[in-house]
Amino acid sequence: MNRADTRRKNLLEFLNKRGYATIEELAQQFSVTPQTMRRDINQLADSGQVQRFHGGVGMPLGSENIIYDQRKLLFTEEKRRIAELVAQHVPDGASLCINIGTTTEAVAYALLEKKNLRVLTNNLNVARICAGNPSFEVIIAGGTVRSHDLGVIGVGAEHFMREFRMDFGIIGISGIDEEGNLLDYDYREVSVARTIIDRSRRVFLACDNSKFGRPAMVSVGHVDQLEAVFTNAPLQDRWKNMIKNAGTQLYLA
Repeated sequence: MNRADTRRKNLLEFLNKRGYATIEELAQQFSVTPQTMRRDINQLADSGQVQRFHGGVGMPLGSENIIYDQRKLLFTEEKRRIAELVAQHVPDGASLCINIGTTTEAVAYALLEKKNLRVLTNNLNVARICAGNPSFEVIIAGGTVRSHDLGVIGVGAEHFMREFRMDFGIIGISGIDEEGNLLDYDYREVSVARTIIDRSRRVFLACDNSKFGRPAMVSVGHVDQLEAVFTNAPLQDRWKNMIKNAGTQLYLA
């Protein structure tokens, strides 16, 4: 990865945390000229990864999530720490539902040290990862495969997962608002996530701290339906208090 690619990756991470910044702020942050920063922004905007505003730039406000391949490169260290923390709370021999997302895929890798897990998933990447442990039983939900991230979505996947009752549901989401609503972009994906929440005895949310306050248009559920939230520090007090008031445990990686 060359210097410009690294800078654009860091720019995306910065905007995920901040939401919006001016050209001047970004030029100072990354020690480049405003002209260089505008070129970076134009390239990212042309591929739909950021949205230009008057005098600045922010994450897209529309209904689409960040491109999957780009999300895999964001917050990789934070996701790894979150995943390891989640894995510490999953005992050998447990049954799990795991949904679509780059953070849940990191959890799948962290779970490979476990023994005799039964994993139900609508994420072909998670299935591939978990199949690497011969002691695991891996069950894949049927449905429509989404080409860009190999997620299995649709009514078929939802109905299949409803036939099971699992010890743990491990989910990722696209955003959390100040009222504690869990949010995502694709209504077809959301229906499966809701089923996982409904059919799991204990539900863990695994998400990096950039998701707090990030907008998305479809409601998955509420933080009070979760047993625990696993995220990374630092997390503002208003989010900590919201989770505590919902009666949900918070673990910071």
